[in-house]
Amino acid sequence: MKKLNRPVAVGAAALLLLGAGAGAGVAASRGGTPEPGTVVTNLPLGSTNPNIASGVGIGAGTAIYKSSGTGPSVGDPTATPGTPQAYVDLEAFGGTVPEGVTLTEAQGLNALAAIGENLATVGLDYDDVITMRVFLDNEPGAGTADFAGWNRAYRQYFANVDLETGEATQVVLGTGAPAAPLRENAAVPSRSALEVGSLPVPGWLVEIEVDAVYPEQHPVD
Repeated sequence: MKKLNRPVAVGAAALLLLGAGAGAGVAASRGGTPEPGTVVTNLPLGSTNPNIASGVGIGAGTAIYKSSGTGPSVGDPTATPGTPQAYVDLEAFGGTVPEGVTLTEAQGLNALAAIGENLATVGLDYDDVITMRVFLDNEPGAGTADFAGWNRAYRQYFANVDLETGEATQVVLGTGAPAAPLRENAAVPSRSALEVGSLPVPGWLVEIEVDAVYPEQHPVD
């Protein structure tokens, strides 16, 4: 059974119900326990297109996939190995990085593409993701991590559908005009984003971990 992905109105708030098997389609009330086989995402009040969820409730017996930390792959073989520039996927941009796209933003897009490949190996997709942890290193010479650039990359793959209308929202790449996202996706994961002193691969500015719910629940033999 393919899981549901829809807003459920609860008073002035909204919950996003992700049904994952026999218990799919049963909404939990705010403050209640999620039904077995469901994930209930707690969305911020008053928003139909939030950036991240306030949290998720995971019902008993829900099968979860947890990725390892995943970063960008080498995308510019002409760049000096081990530098942030080496992990900018020029091919994804048609050979030229769009105006205003930062190193963190470009690496974030590259790492998110790698997350999609990781999920695909176990039959999952971006809309199955329920939680995310992000680790950001500073760009060379910067005093802080580029959270704004990361958030632009994130919106290309997540939280870019209005949950009330079901229509994709326009998002920004670099300093360009708002446009359709690279991957239309209503999933709104709970998320942490942390600035760290370094990452395990020289040149990485972004590393991502996700938890995803399996669309179908299979009993253990």
